[in-house]
Amino acid sequence: MGLLGLVVRLPVLPVQGVVWLAETVRDQAEQELYDPSAVRRELDDAQRAAEAGELSEEELGRVQEEVVGRLVRAPAAGGGPAGPPDRDRR
Repeated sequence: MGLLGLVVRLPVLPVQGVVWLAETVRDQAEQELYDPSAVRRELDDAQRAAEAGELSEEELGRVQEEVVGRLVRAPAAGGGPAGPPDRDRR
């Protein structure tokens, strides 16, 4: 059955590979997006830009709100992009 199963699955293997690749890229992007050290670097860069006159105080405030908001909305460990796991389920 192993060879027959492979022959039957062969047409969908490229699709499964693309799905796996897309999920891997999404997971890596989310990890980088919500990484606290990356958030800190982004805040530091915005502060430096404001001090250099490249950003107004209003723009700096918007950047800070967006970056900190992203950190607050970060998926909890193991919670996935939808948020923290349901604590009532056991």
